[in-house]
Amino acid sequence: MVRLPNGVQFPAIGFGTWQLADGPEAEKAVIDAVAAGYRLFDTAVVYRNEASVGRALRICGVDRSELFVTTKVWNDCRGYDTTLRAFDASMERLGLSYLDLYLIHWPASASRFPDWEQINLDTWRALTRLYREKRVRAIGVSNFLPHHLRALLDAEVPPMVNQLEIHPGYAQRETVEFCRTHGVIPEAWSPLGRGKVLAHPVLQSIATAHGKTPAQVSLRWSLQSGVLPLPRTVNPARMRENLDVFDFALSPEEMAAVDGIEPFEWSGKHPDTFPY
Repeated sequence: MVRLPNGVQFPAIGFGTWQLADGPEAEKAVIDAVAAGYRLFDTAVVYRNEASVGRALRICGVDRSELFVTTKVWNDCRGYDTTLRAFDASMERLGLSYLDLYLIHWPASASRFPDWEQINLDTWRALTRLYREKRVRAIGVSNFLPHHLRALLDAEVPPMVNQLEIHPGYAQRETVEFCRTHGVIPEAWSPLGRGKVLAHPVLQSIATAHGKTPAQVSLRWSLQSGVLPLPRTVNPARMRENLDVFDFALSPEEMAAVDGIEPFEWSGKHPDTFPY
């Protein structure tokens, strides 16, 4: 567990639900993940599976107080009033009485909006209201780079989490260090690089040395880098494997070797050019 800046306990590894189809697939994956030991579940409006994720969590057999649920406001709802309405809609789909973490999914950027900073501030003001009203236990952002974050750091309640694409070969060191300096916890989406980075010889060599898999090495690297990963799989055995990363540690030399993996296999989604 990791402690957020406001004292809320935050599981070190979460379960991502991107690309899980609404209905039986998402419900089964979430229930299997709970059985495997996951307690943090990450969804979003744009994933179109909030209803199934919420339903699975309500029937999973684990008390709500032990679960940590995240969702996000999508880009077409940025702004103060529209974000508040989007939150209400998400909560209705989830079927929950409160949310653990609410994020701005992508920043408004200068490439699309002349008033991008004000749009982000207005959206953040809505999240702050939800937090002050105790409808959300923590608030944060996703895909925010340092120049997007700076305007929010002086807010009444600064961001507590920044969810970013981070994996071997795409470490985003500048943003991670900026977050660390300003007390924002970085969280990794696609921490296994959609599986393609796992064939890299550096990861395979380190995995062999520890009797682990390249996926476990990638997740351990993330944790030791101070980044909390959100792996996703529908395979129960892989779910358990992805949690089994606390019985070994990478040496400084191994960390440096993973850090040194050449940039490759990123999604191509950049916050300053994202088209929404």
